[in-house]
Amino acid sequence: MKKYTLPDRRIFQERYNQHTEAMVKVTKELREIIEQAVQDLPSLPTIKCRPKDFKSFFKKYISILNSETPELQAKISIDDGMPRITDLIGIRIVCPFLEQVDTVGAVLKKIFEIVEVEKKGANYTFKEFGYESIHILVKIPERLTEKHGDCGCDVAEIQIRTILQDAWAEVEHELFYKAEFTPFDEPMKRKLAAINANLSLADIIFQEIRSYQRQLNGEFGKRRHSFFKKIEDATDSLLFNADEPEEKIEGISGEFSIEVKNNASMDDLLLNALYAHNKNQFSEAIYFYSRILEMNPETSVRALVYKHRGMANFARSHYEEAIEDFSQSLVLNPKSFKSAYYRGLVKAVLQQYPEAVDDFNLSIGINPYQHYCLYRRGQAYYHLGDLPQALADCEAALALDPDSRSAQQFQNLLRKKLKM
Repeated sequence: MKKYTLPDRRIFQERYNQHTEAMVKVTKELREIIEQAVQDLPSLPTIKCRPKDFKSFFKKYISILNSETPELQAKISIDDGMPRITDLIGIRIVCPFLEQVDTVGAVLKKIFEIVEVEKKGANYTFKEFGYESIHILVKIPERLTEKHGDCGCDVAEIQIRTILQDAWAEVEHELFYKAEFTPFDEPMKRKLAAINANLSLADIIFQEIRSYQRQLNGEFGKRRHSFFKKIEDATDSLLFNADEPEEKIEGISGEFSIEVKNNASMDDLLLNALYAHNKNQFSEAIYFYSRILEMNPETSVRALVYKHRGMANFARSHYEEAIEDFSQSLVLNPKSFKSAYYRGLVKAVLQQYPEAVDDFNLSIGINPYQHYCLYRRGQAYYHLGDLPQALADCEAALALDPDSRSAQQFQNLLRKKLKM
């Protein structure tokens, strides 16, 4: 019979206690290093960390000794009478979306020395109900052990998961690691596999929605840029470049360059509208916006689409149609300060300055923290001959956005006019 040397729990407890203070401090600093490294990600992950308590540490060591897997036992070394297990310090990084799992992994490779990377669950078949996550062993930086002392381990284990992967892992831990019996009948296994499949599918769908949102936001950004470029050409030239002709943004004529199915979804139509809009194909964009309105979407969607169609009408110099669209957007959503602002901009382009001031007042009444709206209202007051009010608005705009070069230039103009 093979003889075993039983570990002395009391001695191990003493060794563990000697490292506790350093362990806690190193764990805290590792977390701070990771938080600093991921702070610029679009969606911040949640970072959880903990050193194992002694009970969990000793149980883990015993389970490894009992393991029939040589690879596990080979990872354990004894230093100063204490086993150096790999997850004595554990850190979990929980990401909102699948795409961030690999991104965070790449960040960790830049800031730590990587000892091992393991993709848990990567070899599961579709019939199995384990869940995936990435486990990375990183070497604890020497500067931390020099600063805080020996923390009882040489590496830390970092797990990277999505929110849903983390949820499954928590439940799985209760079902399989803490329970005396685990499900072994086929119906129960199929139920667990179905849950796993649904969670995996949900992660994929969330990622698809995220990617679609990013695509839409990119198109929104391009559309806003072209809209305000025309506004600047039409209004600022009256102040600063009176001798230069207004630059016109013309739509591209010709046949539709985007194929659209008759049964296209509202999201498809909106994306097509934005693509056309950003290519200066304003007639096509208006066609798509109008098709969405014909589908009679909910009020908030109609308000949004009217606002975008108004911008397209403005871009092709159909100013009355633009005003009507912005007005419809305001009827549907009276809190839409942007629709009020946009309508005021169109009226300013038409040199209807009193009406423009009314719309800017409406917009600022809804949201007073708009440096651009204050700046444009100041321009309107300038054209109405109210230079003190124009300067007051300009300075209020600069208080909100001190780096606005247009507002700085306008302020200089006003001060010269007022001989200040």
